[in-house]
Amino acid sequence: MRLAGPDPLSHARPALAAKFTFQCTSEDRRRPLPHKILFGLGLNETGRHIVLKFLAWVLFYRERLTIETDVQNDSIPFVPDLCQLGYDMRPMLWVECGECSVGKLHKLAVKCPEAELWVVKRSPADVEQLLRSMAKEELRRNRYGLISFDPEVVDELIGLLQERNTFHLFRADFEERQLQFEFNQLWFETTFEVARF
Repeated sequence: MRLAGPDPLSHARPALAAKFTFQCTSEDRRRPLPHKILFGLGLNETGRHIVLKFLAWVLFYRERLTIETDVQNDSIPFVPDLCQLGYDMRPMLWVECGECSVGKLHKLAVKCPEAELWVVKRSPADVEQLLRSMAKEELRRNRYGLISFDPEVVDELIGLLQERNTFHLFRADFEERQLQFEFNQLWFETTFEVARF
């Protein structure tokens, strides 16, 4: 007989606490999204992290874009949220979503000299705070892109997030900073901001 209460073996569970699938369709010819994508939720992650990773995946979608892949380089002790490796297996694109330390960003600029480095945040206020910290720590200039969304839209998407989700992309335009899509049968038309450091 098992008594109710905390599971004494909970520390032995695998790193992924949950999985979220997204059934995707796209009308944006530049982003022919695959039919289905899966995101795992790590034990210390939140729904916000999943939503930011998914939005970043849509914006940066390209061939060979991977999610939380091992870059198999002993000098890079990090796992990117999103990454595209070149044919020489060196990172060409590295995307961090949500919380990311300034120290980590500095190391990425040094250890991934050829990679585009991007940080995706929930709101413009979050980006402004990070930019101030990056300037204070004197990070290398002209190395980083930062994207922020409308925080109300991000929060609404978090509220709609389920284990199984549907997503239909109408338009994702980096130049006009616009996103149009349906998420779990609700229409969204929103903008995002891009900053450089």
